[in-house]
Amino acid sequence: MLIKEFRVTLPMTVDEYQIGQLYAVAEASKNETGGGEGVEVLENRPVEATEDHGAGQYTHKVYHLATKVPGWVSMLAPKGSLEIHEEAWNCYPYCKTVLKNPDYMKENFHITIETWHKEGRGELENVHNLPANTLKDREVVVIDIASPFYDKNAKEGEDPATFHSEVTGRGPLESDWMKQCEPVMTCYKKVEVEFKWWGLQGKMERYIHKVERQIFQKFHRQLFCWIDKWHGLTMEDIRRIEDDTKRELDEQRHTGEARGTQSIES
Repeated sequence: MLIKEFRVTLPMTVDEYQIGQLYAVAEASKNETGGGEGVEVLENRPVEATEDHGAGQYTHKVYHLATKVPGWVSMLAPKGSLEIHEEAWNCYPYCKTVLKNPDYMKENFHITIETWHKEGRGELENVHNLPANTLKDREVVVIDIASPFYDKNAKEGEDPATFHSEVTGRGPLESDWMKQCEPVMTCYKKVEVEFKWWGLQGKMERYIHKVERQIFQKFHRQLFCWIDKWHGLTMEDIRRIEDDTKRELDEQRHTGEARGTQSIES
């Protein structure tokens, strides 16, 4: 099992990020859905506090991914198996997401993402309180949202290196922005990947980590560049947007062509 910790620093406060994250999840879901593929929301409801996390929001989604995996995976996987179930507990500032393939891989595959959102520039070395034997095997990956990033589906105004926010005055993000920007916060995303398939485990686990990095970088580039759309929204506004988005996703998934991110080859 491979473990990496992705650190994504952003020019905003922890409270601002909470709203921006939820808005961007809704918008990104719409951009990735169409032609029988994309995101299906099964549940979205409040969850009470437990010993492991505070109160928050629970979601259960299904990702239909036929054209979003490399060709060699499609050749091996039987029809109908390219569906990933995601359960997420957004108990901000802590979040946990678990992705599985219950219809085919069952207990042989999971991706677990645990995230802490903290003030600062990504300098906390063990925010997840990992034991020493796990800490020595963990790889830290720092993601700069303003670094060059190829995305054929990117729209004008979605490059943090050139974007300027009219609402907040932030941006564009220059080469040393992470050392100088205020306010500043960091997402610490611990990603564990396990894919038990003889002959493919290492290759597939490395590929999934590569995809996760791409997803994190694209998502947070968009989140920042959409700041003028979500800055100032309330949590009530977000819940209304989520309800509207679920209806739109159900319609989009059954019409048009596949949209959004296509596969990247390993």
